[in-house]
Amino acid sequence: MNRILCLLLLAASIGLAQDTKYPPQGQQLPGPPEKSDTADWLKQVQGWRAEERVRAGLSSEAYERQDLKWAQSSFIQPQSMIEDRYFYDPAQRRYTVDRYLDDLDKRYGGIDSVLLWPVYPNIGIDNRNQFDLLRDMPGGLPALKQMVAAFHSRGVRVLFPTMPWDVGTRTEPLSKPEAIAKLMAEIGADGVNGDTFSGVPRSYRVASDKTGHPIVFEPEGYPSSDEMLNWDNMSWGYWKYPFVPMISRGKWLEARHMVNVCDRWNRDKTDNLQAAFFNGVGYESWENIWGIWNGITERDAEAIRRVAKIERRFAGLLVSPDWEPHTPTVQYGIFASKWPERGQTLWTIVNRNEYDVEGRQLELPMESGLHYYDVWHGVELAPVMKNGQAVLSFQMERNGFGAVLAQENPADASLQKFLAEMRALNSKPLLTFPKQWTFLPQRIVDIGKTSPAAQAPQGMIRIPAAKDFVFAVNGIEIEGGNDVGVDVQYPWDDAPRRHHSHKMQIESFYIDKFPVTNAQFKAFLDAAHYHPADDHNFLRDWKDGNYPAGWDNKPVTWVSLEDARAYAKWAGKRLPHEWEWQYAAQGMDGRLYPWGNDWRDSCAPRQEHGHDLRGPTNVDAFPCGASPFGVMDMTGNVWQWTDEFQDEHTRAAILRGGGYYRPSGSRWYFPSAYRLDEHGKYLLIAPSKDRAGTLGFRCVKDAG
Repeated sequence: MNRILCLLLLAASIGLAQDTKYPPQGQQLPGPPEKSDTADWLKQVQGWRAEERVRAGLSSEAYERQDLKWAQSSFIQPQSMIEDRYFYDPAQRRYTVDRYLDDLDKRYGGIDSVLLWPVYPNIGIDNRNQFDLLRDMPGGLPALKQMVAAFHSRGVRVLFPTMPWDVGTRTEPLSKPEAIAKLMAEIGADGVNGDTFSGVPRSYRVASDKTGHPIVFEPEGYPSSDEMLNWDNMSWGYWKYPFVPMISRGKWLEARHMVNVCDRWNRDKTDNLQAAFFNGVGYESWENIWGIWNGITERDAEAIRRVAKIERRFAGLLVSPDWEPHTPTVQYGIFASKWPERGQTLWTIVNRNEYDVEGRQLELPMESGLHYYDVWHGVELAPVMKNGQAVLSFQMERNGFGAVLAQENPADASLQKFLAEMRALNSKPLLTFPKQWTFLPQRIVDIGKTSPAAQAPQGMIRIPAAKDFVFAVNGIEIEGGNDVGVDVQYPWDDAPRRHHSHKMQIESFYIDKFPVTNAQFKAFLDAAHYHPADDHNFLRDWKDGNYPAGWDNKPVTWVSLEDARAYAKWAGKRLPHEWEWQYAAQGMDGRLYPWGNDWRDSCAPRQEHGHDLRGPTNVDAFPCGASPFGVMDMTGNVWQWTDEFQDEHTRAAILRGGGYYRPSGSRWYFPSAYRLDEHGKYLLIAPSKDRAGTLGFRCVKDAG
């Protein structure tokens, strides 16, 4: 009993020690409810910080290391899919770093770091793990090293992700911390984003330091323990945006901790940018979200350009340990942070009102000899002295930004140049830039007709014409909801969308009864002497130019879309349009599977959920899986290539059939689409990475 009482008293004492009117709310601390509460609020949150630093055992070591210090000025960081067409040119077979960066420079003033994403959503189509997919990027690790160097030549740091949830794919010989640290050292990358991590564990810091190439760690979520700030120099901010700005928990505990505010699906970035600017932190300028384009509007792009320009110029002030958030302002809805350091003071200011606010903004203790500059508008301010206060007046546009610099010395040539640049930028207010968001239109890649066949070629089945086929199919992307822009845009659609239903006419055609087999593909190689220029992973399960013994009647896999098209052209055929594939599998009754409306284990191969690929099943092994037209092996064995879609930033192929393999352990793996009203969208970059161990094809030929 005494022991229980002691524990209760101890718990109570801990609660009292952390007692504050303004406790943290997740990643943030609330601001003062009213201006009159500000002094008490500041005292309270300063007291909480002092105690929490002791409790968390926070030190300055990670933030004083020169090899990690770049993170403290990494304000603008996009997450970019490696499949982005601005980043890699498959025709030239080269990374186009300059094109990628020039576009961002032009649109919103450039970036400080980039998070390149080679894994999700394609991971899980076969058993390649997250590290394999990095190695499979075009050109392999040597080309990646050159690509990283190209970013460095433009002053941009490079991060890659690591996924704790990737537990079902191929087992890596090294631990995850050791594997990612080794790869980052090999290619010269600068940091790692911990996808779904609530703080990257210390084991990653240890593994990285052992390589002699230390990297910065950036968990997606705020660390589950404040102690993790000791080795996680960065993090993402999934924040709330009340009218009164909240302050960053991580930044408040350690002023040199960099947060990149992330709100990827939001189409209006005003709240995000105001919160970042008020807190002196960065922004995750993420537009290509798993191949779904959520572009930044012109107004937000121009706000990023101006906010980042000020943050980069005064990065040394924005890590001030004497940061004073919610420093007093004069007018309602105007909020400021004060950053004093080394004889200078910067105020970062936001107008949360939906209207312009002019006139008196700051009233500061009078100090003789100080020079004041409105660095947002690029002009020097003349303070009005009143009752011992220096009153600064300037204009702030609706939902806009402001910044003031105070220093003893007059502006030198460098500051004068900067002020002139800001004056030129802000000669056009943000509100004059278009704020309308729009989706990115897509086009389907043309599939030319073949020479017509009067009768069924060997191994093919004639599919009769259909006058009123209802082509109904849904994308199975894990994220994106029903937002416009998700999935694909068929020629009859006015925008990309997830759910599709279209009544159409289909001309008669012939389709392969079975997927193309290893034996058939070997005949093509022998006759055409085909060998792709990008041959990494080409026929990966073959050896010495031949498939494994007994695999002649299994569907060929590890072939890219380009490989499949080459075979089809050689055979006088073509790849099917998706609606042709679905009609051949479904007939006219809208059934969910080729054999009916209920799944039958006896009609398709057994699913594989282990770490290894066992290989596909013979194409004729499940006769009860035939479609109404007698087409075989349509679903459950291997995915099959159909149409390709493109927009300005993304290439993707529609896969049908659903492969036999799906690793266990996570819902983030590429989902299977066994049903005939579902399809998979597979992002494309280059054959080396696009080829997969569960991905094959079948061909069609036009009828006379």
